[in-house]
Formats: sequence, C-alpha cells, structure tokens
Amino acid sequence: MTIRPYKYGEDFEAVKGFMTDERTHALWSAGIFGYPLMRESFENKLRELEAGGDRPYIALGDEGEAEGFFLLSNADGEGRAMLKFVIVAPSQRGRGTGRQMVSLAVEQAFGEGADVVALCVFSVNDKARRCYLSAGFEEKSVTPGAFSYNGEIWGRCALEIRREG
Repeated sequence: MTIRPYKYGEDFEAVKGFMTDERTHALWSAGIFGYPLMRESFENKLRELEAGGDRPYIALGDEGEAEGFFLLSNADGEGRAMLKFVIVAPSQRGRGTGRQMVSLAVEQAFGEGADVVALCVFSVNDKARRCYLSAGFEEKSVTPGAFSYNGEIWGRCALEIRREG
C-alpha cells in the first residue's frame, strides 16, 4: 500500500463508493459532508479544509486501486497532528487495510515533524476503534453524547499515538 495526495476531479468516485449507507456516512463525516456525497460540495469542503492546514490523501493498494481515504492536519505549535475522516473501501474492511493505511498516515505525520497524532472516533464505531488501537493508538478520553444520529446518541473517543524516542 502507498498513500498519495487526493486528486481533485479523479478520486471522488472512489471516495463516494466507500459510503455504503447513510449511517456509515454519518460515522465517517459527523455531518461535515452532506449525504449523499456530491462531488462539488465535497471537493469545495476539502479545499476549505486544506486552506486550514488539512491535506486529503488516498491509499492505493498494490494494483493501484483506491482502498482508503483520510485527511491529515499539519502539526500545530505543540507538535500535534490530527488524522480525520478515515474510511476504507468496503471490499477492504476487516482485512488489515485500515490499520496499514493509518500506520502510513502516522509515519507521514511523524516524518513531517509531529510528535503526536490524534484522532476522534465515535464510541459506537467498534471496528474503527479496534483498528486504531491495533495501529498503536491509545484512548485518552470519551465525551458522552457528543453526536446524535437518527435517534442514537454517540460518544466521541479521543485517541492518540506518540512518536517513540
């Protein structure tokens, strides 16, 4: 697997295909991106996020197919970067692809000077939480009732991984 910057006008269909249903979309975007995902509004929001220091990436499998997507923020003045909007292609879920992609994202952040990479995940998203923990993240806090979706109330878990040494 490799990661590369998101290509506007080329990668949208792959990312859109990662959304299997509205709940998956809500778990991924927390309402930041509209549902269903539309190219113009999605890419406009990505550009807005990039202006604030986030960078979108695509993870490519060995055959060059898109297997995942995430945003990585620049490290702040305290050496903390954020990993955001992590999602894996449905065909790759449960196969270690997410862990591999997250590990590459962390390597990228550390290579750019971050000492800590943080992320948030909803407490009901057990598979994602297990993925992040298996990639070396540690849970730091849980905020109950942080988000509501279709009558469900979700907590938000804050996780982080620190550079060794």
